[in-house]
Amino acid sequence: MRPETGELVGTEVDLRVDNVAHGGWCVGRHDEQVVFVRHALPGERVRARVTSQTKRFLRADAVEIIESSPDRVQPPCPYAGPGKCGGCDWQHASLEAQRRLKGEVVADQLRRIAGIDREVVVEELPGASDGLGWRTRVRFAVDDEGRPGFRRHRSHEVHPVDECAIAHPDVNALGVTDTTWRGFTEVEAITSASHADNAVVVTPRSARLPALPPLRESTAVLRRFKGGRLQQVRGRRGVRETVGDREYRVSAGSFWQVHPGAASALSEAVLDALRPEPGDTALDLYCGAGLFAGALAGAVGPQGRVLGVESESEAARDARHNLRDMPWVRVEQADVGAQLREWVDMRVDVAVVDPPRAGVGEVVAEQLAELRNRRVAYVSCDPATLARDLGAFIGAGYTLEEVRAFDSFPMTHHVECVATLSRE
Repeated sequence: MRPETGELVGTEVDLRVDNVAHGGWCVGRHDEQVVFVRHALPGERVRARVTSQTKRFLRADAVEIIESSPDRVQPPCPYAGPGKCGGCDWQHASLEAQRRLKGEVVADQLRRIAGIDREVVVEELPGASDGLGWRTRVRFAVDDEGRPGFRRHRSHEVHPVDECAIAHPDVNALGVTDTTWRGFTEVEAITSASHADNAVVVTPRSARLPALPPLRESTAVLRRFKGGRLQQVRGRRGVRETVGDREYRVSAGSFWQVHPGAASALSEAVLDALRPEPGDTALDLYCGAGLFAGALAGAVGPQGRVLGVESESEAARDARHNLRDMPWVRVEQADVGAQLREWVDMRVDVAVVDPPRAGVGEVVAEQLAELRNRRVAYVSCDPATLARDLGAFIGAGYTLEEVRAFDSFPMTHHVECVATLSRE
């Protein structure tokens, strides 16, 4: 990464911080120029060091708090702060303040991008009352000396760590940070929230797999190639997760919620949003390992049907395996837009979409509208693309009923939302 340039980069400015912004920033002004500041809170006066400069705005780190907010707390992790680990954005704020700020960000994105005026309350999830020890999948970067850590904010530089405060205890117990990983660029540690399964995914620097450091015999090991393909080195390909009374196989390369309480809470939120009835036809788009398809299948029953669509081959295989006992469920490995074109004449009652951060876009929203479904649940981890896509759904004839938000990523700026859309 090229060094940041600009006449103000490296200088320090005093400013008053006003509002929160999407991405873990707060907003202030210096000589009428907008400044996006990390490690600050609304209402504070700070001394900020400029880290980058454009014609329109500055980016900066708060390096001294001159007047502090009552929401400020001592970060629980020694690696949180300017120039350190770039993973956590809000460790300097109380959990109550973090949730309030995230709600303000979601509401602001809805208003700015889609013209939707809604108050958003971020709900706490069970399993991490102090905001720590929740993340069941952690990807460590490895520096040139083989030391694992995390990249600094907007940088490729690795900040070595001894332990991650938001990592699940079983992730830290794998000992990734206790050893040297020479010859590797990344090491991902994965554990199950409900089983004793764990895995390590390694990314070598070259085509040859270097010697692995000592790991527990029960730890599965996989290798990641360029492009994301995984190869088993030893043990199973992933972990098992249980939600309700159903067990899911989740391969190391498949998507799964990283907060132990998220899968259950989001499944319940989707069912509450869709209100599926026995005999309904339900869609689960971007279905991953089949979490929502499993919940919907139980609701529509054998007289109904559930159709899942997932483009990633390993996740699609997981979903088929996980739902194999319910013959009224079918999972297609396909691009969502392409599959919806094939289903254009099908009757659909309800649908859930849980896309990647890029969202679904206007075309998929219009395709769903053509299927004449009565309700859609939109699960999103990005408020900006959520707002954009909700505007597309409204333009296609849907009414936005509700937006719920969940604190699935404490200490970070990320938030998970479930929006309920309906049509006559």
